[in-house]
Amino acid sequence: MNKNLSNRQKAIIAGFSGNHELAESLLDDEDPKVRTAAISSLEKLGKLPKEILNKHLSDTSSEVRKRTLELLAKRSEPLPLSTLQDKDPLVLETACWVAGEKNKPSTEIVNQLCSIASDHEDQLCREAAVAALGAIGSPLGLETVLAARKDKPAIRRRATIALAAFDDPKVENALKESLNDRDWQVRQIAEDLLDSKRVIIPVEIGPRSS
Repeated sequence: MNKNLSNRQKAIIAGFSGNHELAESLLDDEDPKVRTAAISSLEKLGKLPKEILNKHLSDTSSEVRKRTLELLAKRSEPLPLSTLQDKDPLVLETACWVAGEKNKPSTEIVNQLCSIASDHEDQLCREAAVAALGAIGSPLGLETVLAARKDKPAIRRRATIALAAFDDPKVENALKESLNDRDWQVRQIAEDLLDSKRVIIPVEIGPRSS
């Protein structure tokens, strides 16, 4: 291999050349971009064990934690509750999205999503948490989703869409109330749900780019 290549380039190339040993050797590089490339290459090669993945979910770099979460979204391992307590909004938003991608998340995960949706200072984190609660559809999240209909317009839209996942008499009443929302998109979503009696599948919204 060309000795003039940067470690990041080496880590990226490892994923295309099948050189998982090289990628593994760069997992502890001091540059977060190198570590990010290394774990991505190992996942690409099917050589990223759970132990290494979990280690990088707690990496000192938010860039590495975010990328590791994105990889976890497509894997069978559950989402650690600690990821929903991340101080970095970009990482936390990603963790919320991953929570919504997982099958049957724990009660603790749902409760933490409710807390984020209700109280987090970052609007996009609240929106991502509401979307995750809708994707999960646990009855534990219904009251939080209902309350989110009083938040910012984007969150009210997301909450109205999320209501389609819940089988509860409160849902129809909430949708009827949303017909009078100040935001026309909220009104349209509510009308469509009430009129057609079908679930609206939201446009896929992934986490923000770093």
